[in-house]
Amino acid sequence: MAGSGGSLSRCGLRGREAELEELQALIALVARTGSGGLALLRGEPGIGKTTLLAEAVTRARAAGFSVGLGKADELHRIVPLSSLAACILHGAEPLLSGDAFADLARSHDQRIWLVERIAEAIEARAGSVPVLIALDDVQWADPLSRFALKQLPTRLWTSPVLWILAGRPEPAGPAEEVVAAARDTLPTVTVPLGPLSGAAIGQLASDTMGAAVDERVRELLDGAGGNPFLAVEMLAGLRTADDSGELVPSRLVVGVRGRLSSLQPGTLRLLQMGAVLGRRFGFHDATALCGQPPTTLIAELEEAVRAGLLDDDGDQLVFRHDLVRQAVYVDIPPSARKALHREAANHLVSAGRQPIDAVPHILRGALPGDEEAVALLRRAADDVLPVAPGLAADLMVHALELVPSVRPLRFVVGEQAIVCLTRAGRNREALSTGDRLLDCRPPLEAFSRLQAALGGTLWNMDLAGELRRRAEAALAIGGAAPQVGARLAALRALALSREEDLVAAREVGESALRAATVSGDREAHVLALCGLGEIALNAGENAVALQQFAALSAVDSAFLPEEIVAHQHVDDFESSERLLLRAADQAGSPRQAMLLWGQGQHHLALGKLADADADFVTMERLEDDVQVPVQQVNSRVIRSQIALLRGDPEAARQHLASARERLVAKPNPGNTAAVRFLEAVHAEADGDIGLAIDRIRQVQQEGFFMRWRLLRNQIDAAIRMALRGADRELAEDLAAQAQAYAERNPAVPTAKGIAAQAAGLVRNDLVMLEHSVTLLKASPRPLVRAAAHADLGRALLAAGRKPQAVAALIHAHGMFAESGAHAAAERVRRDLAGAGAGSHRAVAMQRPVQGWEALTASEKKVARLVAEGCTNRSAADLLVVSPHTVNTHLTSVFRKLSINSRVQLANLVMALPDT
Repeated sequence: MAGSGGSLSRCGLRGREAELEELQALIALVARTGSGGLALLRGEPGIGKTTLLAEAVTRARAAGFSVGLGKADELHRIVPLSSLAACILHGAEPLLSGDAFADLARSHDQRIWLVERIAEAIEARAGSVPVLIALDDVQWADPLSRFALKQLPTRLWTSPVLWILAGRPEPAGPAEEVVAAARDTLPTVTVPLGPLSGAAIGQLASDTMGAAVDERVRELLDGAGGNPFLAVEMLAGLRTADDSGELVPSRLVVGVRGRLSSLQPGTLRLLQMGAVLGRRFGFHDATALCGQPPTTLIAELEEAVRAGLLDDDGDQLVFRHDLVRQAVYVDIPPSARKALHREAANHLVSAGRQPIDAVPHILRGALPGDEEAVALLRRAADDVLPVAPGLAADLMVHALELVPSVRPLRFVVGEQAIVCLTRAGRNREALSTGDRLLDCRPPLEAFSRLQAALGGTLWNMDLAGELRRRAEAALAIGGAAPQVGARLAALRALALSREEDLVAAREVGESALRAATVSGDREAHVLALCGLGEIALNAGENAVALQQFAALSAVDSAFLPEEIVAHQHVDDFESSERLLLRAADQAGSPRQAMLLWGQGQHHLALGKLADADADFVTMERLEDDVQVPVQQVNSRVIRSQIALLRGDPEAARQHLASARERLVAKPNPGNTAAVRFLEAVHAEADGDIGLAIDRIRQVQQEGFFMRWRLLRNQIDAAIRMALRGADRELAEDLAAQAQAYAERNPAVPTAKGIAAQAAGLVRNDLVMLEHSVTLLKASPRPLVRAAAHADLGRALLAAGRKPQAVAALIHAHGMFAESGAHAAAERVRRDLAGAGAGSHRAVAMQRPVQGWEALTASEKKVARLVAEGCTNRSAADLLVVSPHTVNTHLTSVFRKLSINSRVQLANLVMALPDT
């Protein structure tokens, strides 16, 4: 057989007519509707997945699709984004140029940002032609490509983008993960490929051998078990029978091995070296492993290509099928394979390749005690940590296994492993790894470094008490380098931020900051500022907290979200918005989920309830994507409160249930208090005032610091509950708390106004309630102002001052209604009706749930921009929000309008009377 092309490749489609028809229908659906689709071709090796995928690509091209076609590689399965890169860089008009793609991978360290940029490139292309992204052998996709493939089909479902993946059956493999992530959003089709029928195999034989296929050949082909690749290999063996026409039994071995017996020894050796390097490999690399210059092995290369075992694409050599490579590879003795992989790693490093390119061979060839392999794994882990923390953690765990327990290097490697495991969210594994190393009685300096490395782990696990104990123990023992000592001191301050003696905690934090400055250690500096910021927040001193967090974000821009929220706590929403705009303008903004948390808090405070809810929805999705659930509980608490304000009790109850579920996974004091307060709000709404008061008391007892962090802008609601339940002691305690908070924040209008409002409620003092309304005129928070006007209006009604009461209530109603707080506005409307002003024109109707008028103002803006042809990125730039937020709005738009493509949206918007 001269090669792999031609009729044999084509005739692999024999017996696949039904499967091909299913793919053709999906191609037509995506082209017709302008929305996305996904297909998974699933089957055993050699069953015809690649051939069917190639035919689908051909048909998609004929239908006008722009195609990106790639193939994952077993030995490159850990190289970040290598699998998807093959698709993105494929073809005469790739979605991204090689230079642009390299710039993405080199310059930015955020997985979500990286995936978003890839989505933008695909979306931009899909704006003019439908796009097909096809990936073969998806079971070997690298972790970052798997991450991207789970996000992209859903992210791009409103564009004509078709995804076709081909892979082996793996119940929990990458392909199934991608399908599961997309199934509820876009059409998905799974195409299982089973053995070909006897008739189809017979057609293959006729295609290859001609009409005269005798009974002996048919019986022989039964051994292929319906596998078209094995059948083709058998037929190729028949076509290379000897001149006498006799069938040579040694060449009729089922599978590939029989194809190798006729090769020259040098050719077989070249193939073996290639099999070690991977399905795709460089000729120079293979000849280097052979120990010969390339010029001496050209004849062997030509023989391998003639035999149909290798293809030459001009840049690299490729085994025609992975079964070919496997057949060559398994015939190498295991001990020789291990040695060859280690030699391959040495060669790739000496040739100037990236450490991660050599790592697959290290993992297969390194033996315990191989310090060069350990160094290579450490370098690779450093390189991939920003975009693939899980992979970095795996590499460091393996590196640690290669270092004997008696060597000091073990503690250095262990420290890096702890950091990587913590970054990957594998905190329990990090802690157990650290404790095992500590049990080995490391030297004092190593002991201190390990405890410092475990600081972030313990903080993530909400083990502040254990963090304090370990930091203090390490400091007491001594022996730490100045930089490590400064980190331990800062960690101690961070732990003390969760205790009641915050004066002592601040002294420790300031001392730690001085030590960090003297040592010049950036990590210690960051930790000390974090601790001081937390201490100030927990002391209710928002101006001090802002000072610390502003200094922190100047040192490390990843902490910009903390500075943004700190500005909001002092009612400085101009600075909050300015920083949000700056973050939106910066490429690769850090901690995007936390930025969305800050954006959501910004919108919530300014009374933009619909926008805030969209921000928190997006934030939760991003946290789910990276599997780092920082604000999941608080997000659900706030979304439940928003739903109650907007008059959707069913959604509010669902969010409460979800908050409780998430609390089980992260039951720290802050989350616990937040859920208890939400339970109080729901209990009051349900008429169970006793339960509401019980939950408020639990909030007060959960942690001293929660007095300032949780109830800073909601203490008026807690006081109303206490008064409704005739619990004056609790009401007076809460009012005193509000006054103390105002004294700590004399420059914050909201704090002063709420303190006056609290005092007026507890004392039933009209003068104080009027004073609170006056003070809150300077507050930028409309819902807080509305609540104060409503309290004043009700008190005025009770005092018989009806005209003034109606004016205050109308003012409250307008602010509630404008914010979308329809339920709160309805309660005020009932008060107005009781005062004889129920027909006042300020009464508003609730927004419908379906149709154009169901859209929020932001959703309408997004809909119009997308209808005009904007991509998510260009719409985000115009609206000065993140593309993730635009995607959330767009998903809501499609749901409310019952459409599934941008084409349908454009047609609908054009038909609107005001367009």
